[in-house]
Amino acid sequence: MPRYKLTLEYDGTPFCGWQRQAERLSVQQVLEEAVARFSGEAVTSQAAGRTDAGVHALGQVAHIDLDRDWDPFRIREALNYHLRPHPVVVIECDGVGEDFEARFSALARHYEYRILNRRAPPAIERNQVWHVPVPLDAKKMHEAAQLILGKHDFSTFRSSECQASSPIRTLDILDVSGDGEVIAIAASARSFLHHQVRSMVGSLKMVGEGKWSPADFRAALDAADRRSCGPMAPAGGLYLIGVDYP
Repeated sequence: MPRYKLTLEYDGTPFCGWQRQAERLSVQQVLEEAVARFSGEAVTSQAAGRTDAGVHALGQVAHIDLDRDWDPFRIREALNYHLRPHPVVVIECDGVGEDFEARFSALARHYEYRILNRRAPPAIERNQVWHVPVPLDAKKMHEAAQLILGKHDFSTFRSSECQASSPIRTLDILDVSGDGEVIAIAASARSFLHHQVRSMVGSLKMVGEGKWSPADFRAALDAADRRSCGPMAPAGGLYLIGVDYP
């Protein structure tokens, strides 16, 4: 059975997240419905990351299996036609081996969180950034972020609903950079816990405001207790920007 790798871009604002839900629209649902309309086949797609409600993607990866061979170019064009008017597009489609799995074959996942740090609220990017009107110290936030790189128990930054069997993760990158009014936070790891990135960003904001020191941020990690986490950042500023494979 031919397998195809899809690279997707989407605005997560109108969706309940990647994963199908009975009464709310998901990215997975609109993708699978688009596949059915062009191919006549009912498929179950699998994704590299099950993004939450309101979270966006610039490089989500999913795979589907079809009964017949299709030209990947035709699949991409057909899906983009049938995905309209939903804010989801297929950037690339590639044929892959049956051993490829979008989720389990991934070597690293890369996220970016975007903060608009100015007094005036956004007009155009209202659902694409976290508007923080008080000044933030991006350099101090970056200093704090470097203190939690590596392999740790990330229970502090883990959702109470997280279904992962272990809170141990290895954080490879957590960089904070400021460019004018925009602060970007890049996070990379093989895998993340549920709400881990948004929880880390919310706590880094505490550092940026001067309410926490970098040492306080590290102490929150070491506490391994969700109650030590700062307020979680909203979903709209988070983007899955890419996934690495062998």
